[in-house]
Amino acid sequence: MTTLTLTPGAVTLDDLATIYWTEASVRLDSICHPDIERAHERIAKAVAGTDAVYGVNTGFGKLASVKIESKDTTALQRNLILSHCCGVGPAISRRHARLLMALKLLSLGRGASGVRLAVVTLIEDMLAKGVTPVIPAQGSVGASGDLAPLAHMAAAMMGHGEAEFDGQVMSGEKALAAAGLTPVVLGPKEGLALINGTQFSTAFALAGLFGAWRAAHSALVTSAMSTDAIMGSTAPLQPEIHTLRGHIGQIQAGATMRALLDGSEIRESHVVDDARVQDPYCIRCQPQVTGAAMDVLRMAARTLEIEANAATDNPLVLIEADVIVSGGNFHAEPVGFAADMIALAIAEIGAIAQRRVALIVDPVLSFNLPPFLTPNPGLNSGYMIAEVTTAALMSENKHLANPCVTDSTPTSANQEDHVSMAAHGARRLGAMNENLARILGVELLCAAQGIDFRAPLATSAALQKVVTRVRQEVETMGEDRYLAPDLERAAVMITSGDIVTAADIDMPELSQ
Repeated sequence: MTTLTLTPGAVTLDDLATIYWTEASVRLDSICHPDIERAHERIAKAVAGTDAVYGVNTGFGKLASVKIESKDTTALQRNLILSHCCGVGPAISRRHARLLMALKLLSLGRGASGVRLAVVTLIEDMLAKGVTPVIPAQGSVGASGDLAPLAHMAAAMMGHGEAEFDGQVMSGEKALAAAGLTPVVLGPKEGLALINGTQFSTAFALAGLFGAWRAAHSALVTSAMSTDAIMGSTAPLQPEIHTLRGHIGQIQAGATMRALLDGSEIRESHVVDDARVQDPYCIRCQPQVTGAAMDVLRMAARTLEIEANAATDNPLVLIEADVIVSGGNFHAEPVGFAADMIALAIAEIGAIAQRRVALIVDPVLSFNLPPFLTPNPGLNSGYMIAEVTTAALMSENKHLANPCVTDSTPTSANQEDHVSMAAHGARRLGAMNENLARILGVELLCAAQGIDFRAPLATSAALQKVVTRVRQEVETMGEDRYLAPDLERAAVMITSGDIVTAADIDMPELSQ
């Protein structure tokens, strides 16, 4: 298993994507250890003192005014974790949980949380040995940290709750023991440091971002295929058009589509004397729409890259100033905004793709393709209802794209009176990406079928590689058949990036 060494404050989107897609283990660069230890020493000093320090020798939230005796600080942290294990719903995936743990390491590694180095080492060892806390998906409002889900992570570290090890779910205590690890007994401030923070929301937002970016790449491929299938014009891809506007996503989307369509015999066959003056917007404006979505994803990516490297618990130990200060870095508003932006991009990539599917199956608009792409329409329905399915998924994503960050509600006896709702704002992105993959999967099948109908004219070399890859999984549609498995296989080719790999051309990078 790959182990990445991460320097808190300098981790990149590529690093985070590697952690997510490959479930790589991580360790913090030892350069951050001295600051971690200095912050812990400052917490120890506060415990020995008489001044009230939030979460160190006081209660939490609305109970912050309750002073805790120094002899009870360990019990305080234990009670905090166990009482906050109020997550409900299905467990999040191992991939999400491991990314969450890596993000928590990065936050602790900034040297402002006051935990012992042993806490950091335990998270590193759990990642290395495959001990993954079972974390329920629901319960966070993305405000005073992702409290409930992060408490379930911390509980497993203490030997409570549940964890997965070697493919089996067991108690946290048994999972740690099976991996040769010892549960941690939390010291002052350590429980609070573990559950304060935005790591659950950020992990899901990053996962949604990475899935959406893969989908955007796939959409460039399927949209180029659709353009050739309906004998659309490539004139709107002329580079000067996009340079004159100046948006980088649009420029890159246009250039990628030009490369995908380069050398198409289908295109060359109707360059001259085509009675159509302009194609519908879903063909003509593809760079403007998908490119804009790419730009939005990049804006969200920049926010999430910053957040992944941030110290987001409370209070924070400011080493140079030698103070412990209560603040609000646990509030996930930036993550909530980023998640809403990603949702909009996902919805719009799917919306224009659905219109391309509708175009291809419509004989009035598809430039002489047979109705619903079946060679024997009437007796056969072809891709008629597959298009209806894309309409259903598109509509569902439109509803899911409504903003979450504006839906604040007071919690904790009005102490936490404005919350970000970033957790479920980010969590919905997984379902939206699944819907988008199925929309693009149907477009992939329809476009490949349309290209097949243009024979003996051939599409471009790049797109022919994609069609060949599709035909390894799904046969050309002749007589009607049970279609659901075909749609799922096509969706997998989208989510895996398979068709992008098959096209074998350079794609725009997420980091700019």
